[in-house]
Amino acid sequence: MQTLPDSVSHAWLRLLPAAWTPYVQLARIDRPIGWQLLLLPCWWSDALAAVAQGRAPYWSHLLLFTIGAISMRGAGSAWNDLVDRDIDAQVARTKHRPLPSGRVTPRQAKIFLLSLALVGAAVLVTFNWFAIGVGMASLIVVAAYPFAKRFTFWPQAVLGLAFAWGGLMGWASAMGALAAPAFLIYACAIFWTIGYDTIYALQDARDDAIVGVRSTARLFGDDVKMGVGAFYVAAVCAGALALWSVGAGRASWIGLAGFAIHLAWQVASIKRDDVGDALRLFRSNRDAGLILFAGLALDGALAGFAHS
Repeated sequence: MQTLPDSVSHAWLRLLPAAWTPYVQLARIDRPIGWQLLLLPCWWSDALAAVAQGRAPYWSHLLLFTIGAISMRGAGSAWNDLVDRDIDAQVARTKHRPLPSGRVTPRQAKIFLLSLALVGAAVLVTFNWFAIGVGMASLIVVAAYPFAKRFTFWPQAVLGLAFAWGGLMGWASAMGALAAPAFLIYACAIFWTIGYDTIYALQDARDDAIVGVRSTARLFGDDVKMGVGAFYVAAVCAGALALWSVGAGRASWIGLAGFAIHLAWQVASIKRDDVGDALRLFRSNRDAGLILFAGLALDGALAGFAHS
């Protein structure tokens, strides 16, 4: 079985039929951090709407967003790998992925992508019509992302627009409309994504320079700490405005403070040439995002309890 360098767990993969392994890897199921980071803005936004309404988050929505994030992350990864298969074959970290290694054909990848997209669509249609429209609009950004690295040093910004989309979806699914708090938490998630994906891109900076792939990690160069730090500060500021706009309580502000402290620790820990540490810091953003969500969810739950 061909394992990949950033796979989290190899042991459970060995329990699967060998024919399944390339598809598990194509969907990044063996690297769950991707769907977790896609999911967290959905949870933030849903919990922010709950704070605004003085109630606990809709747990059914949180579950549906989880299923949707796993399926759509898989579909997006398959699309990305289809577009990038020639580039991936030239980069040490990605050359053993299913498509560049030949373990999955482009036709098989397209069928798999469609299957995952249908699962995501099944989740999307459980929400209100406005949320369905918001979700469909995200496909434009998702489709554009793999091409961004070919013509701009800011593919992380395009990824931010796509990965942060849940900041709109959670609010839309709860409220049936969009308002300033949703756009503010979306902005928070965009800036956060640019920061953490710049850290992630440090792993490939040398190979990217050889094959001509652009990234903010290459753009910032020796100033990468300052660059990531600036976007993390912007994320915290946008998050603070989102909380202020809904009259958030103490628990939400404590969650935001914990989020900010975690991001500050990441910036202080960045080592530009330490590939392994870059992956560790990138993955730690799951915990940063959960800290903020916990504060929001607790705030809404406490408000709901007080009103009952």
